[in-house]
Amino acid sequence: MSTIRLRDVTKIFPRPSALERLGSSRGLSGDQVDRAFAERAAWAALERDSLAGHEGPITALDRVNLTIPDGQTFTVVGPSGCGKSTLLRVVAGLESDFTGDVFYDDENMRDVPPKDRYIGMVFQNYALYPHFTSRGNLSFFFWVRKAPDEETEERIRVTSEIMGIGFNDLLRRRPGTLSGGEQQRVAIGRAIVRNPRLFLFDEPLSNLDAKLRAQTRVEIKRLLRRFQITSIYVTHDQAEAIVLADQMAVMRAGRIEQVGPYQQLRREPANAFVAGFLGNPPMNLLAGGVVSDGELRLGPFVVPLPDAVRGHVPAGRRVTLGVRPEAARVVPRDRSSIETPQPLPGGPHLRGTVEVIEPDFAHRTQLVYARTGSYSYAATDVLNLSLSVGDEVEVVFPADQLYFFDAESERRLG
Repeated sequence: MSTIRLRDVTKIFPRPSALERLGSSRGLSGDQVDRAFAERAAWAALERDSLAGHEGPITALDRVNLTIPDGQTFTVVGPSGCGKSTLLRVVAGLESDFTGDVFYDDENMRDVPPKDRYIGMVFQNYALYPHFTSRGNLSFFFWVRKAPDEETEERIRVTSEIMGIGFNDLLRRRPGTLSGGEQQRVAIGRAIVRNPRLFLFDEPLSNLDAKLRAQTRVEIKRLLRRFQITSIYVTHDQAEAIVLADQMAVMRAGRIEQVGPYQQLRREPANAFVAGFLGNPPMNLLAGGVVSDGELRLGPFVVPLPDAVRGHVPAGRRVTLGVRPEAARVVPRDRSSIETPQPLPGGPHLRGTVEVIEPDFAHRTQLVYARTGSYSYAATDVLNLSLSVGDEVEVVFPADQLYFFDAESERRLG
């Protein structure tokens, strides 16, 4: 087990040229029509990048500073292309051309090859040797190091007991005869058998169906709790991140936006990006408001600024208003029909039109998407509230549940 530290780590990739893109596209198919389509798509992508100013090298990691405490499971989330997998590869030693330093405890790993770092890595595509049985995949690590057969067999036996019922039956089968879930169990067992000082998971469940994903997630959680080995888990699935993480890092464009326990990140987002990324559904963000006379004017409605915000925002500054969908409340059209109506909270009242309704039967709630002018937002309410698409509704944003973000820097105010 180790404490992992990244200090000012930057990783830059050269952007592929048009010829490189076209060269790679020609390998996609031998069919002339497919090649022509791939060439047109490559040129179109190149033109879009040029128009958007996406030229020059790609900065995958931008001066990343991060500490992962010994024994903790650290999940990394963020949109596609933000640098999650590159971060994992740098820690593993699979990327060597970077600036900055990576430490395992106090040891700088700059010149330590991956094979000597004692890491267990689980990939999205399993990465099992197809010509070996599952037992051969687990024993390959020991065969390369010329370990005694007795040690190899003992480690495989212990790993089989740890992995639980049915794993021993998988050992005599080749990967091609296993299901996706079974292959991932073998891949996890291969990571465990070498007794690593660090676990690295690169979206290991994304190829599994929903049921297998849930089952394997529980199994991974059980193993992580048992071993208490420092782990970095990269995923785009927030449900996985929430279940597995001791701490979570949110990434954007190669940078760490915020680090902390999930509940802290939802309750105290550092900026509008974190607020709008975390949560299912994420926070409503209503942009375009202008501060005037201690109030935020957002199109047809006005929001008084709390004291903690008012003193930090000059008149004329553009501010984004945020509120969680579970905090926003839909006001029934006829409150007298409710047996024990709850008092309405203070805060902005918006009149809007229902665009989409998503029922959640498990929690007996429904998510109502509405629109007021150019603003779209979501609110959660009880399932038995009768609503239809096109209905006019009133939605309350409770004053004590509002967030304010600077529109230019995206920093949270107050």
